[in-house]
Amino acid sequence: MTAFAPDSLVLNRKLPLWYQVSQSLRASILGRRPQDPLRLPTEEQLAGHYGVSVLTMRQALKELEAEGLITRHRRRGTFIEPGARRGSPVRLLGSVDAIVAQQSGERTTLLGYGPRAVPGELAEYFPGLDEIMTYRRLRYDGESGEPSNWAENALRPDVATAVDPADLERWPMTKVLRDTVGVRISRITDTVEARLADPETAELLRVPLLSPILHYTGVTYDKDGRVVDVALIRYRGDRFSFSVTVEAH
Repeated sequence: MTAFAPDSLVLNRKLPLWYQVSQSLRASILGRRPQDPLRLPTEEQLAGHYGVSVLTMRQALKELEAEGLITRHRRRGTFIEPGARRGSPVRLLGSVDAIVAQQSGERTTLLGYGPRAVPGELAEYFPGLDEIMTYRRLRYDGESGEPSNWAENALRPDVATAVDPADLERWPMTKVLRDTVGVRISRITDTVEARLADPETAELLRVPLLSPILHYTGVTYDKDGRVVDVALIRYRGDRFSFSVTVEAH
């Protein structure tokens, strides 16, 4: 039986290795295509793929098993649950893969894309630019089929030329920028605040006008310190929660 092929990962030695591996594998599982195999490679093969010890790999798999994304059978192997979907909040420890995992596994429709003048609220992120490329997407909950959030990404035009819009119906923008376009992401600054649904958000998310939503702003910087992407995501307040873990060393 052919085994599922997970994405590669560049490890950050400042973060727990098992955590990074679990989040990377989690994003691969949630972003898998229906025709992809359900069987995972062996612990030894996965450890070699990610460049970690078998013990670290075992801890990462234990995390995914506890979440219900995989099942492990002695002598038979490890398998992806066919109905695997994001359930519990992602524990953010500063990993780009955690952000990818947070936004993976949902059915996504590309509402439209194209150039536009830099709006005043984004001018500070794109100094010297008169125009940006924007992408608008609507995401649906994988289980209920209800709209869960809608996103608007503003990209630098020179970066946007390498983005295939079709990829955005399968993968989060962060993953496309890093793994397809080749942007070397140095950091992402996140802000989450409570807001009231405006008419457009209320219509897209099928919620009453002025009902509570979670408004997420994610600013992505490349290795040169430039802002390459500003993501504005509106989440239905009744479908999302965020959990942040701060570890003291």
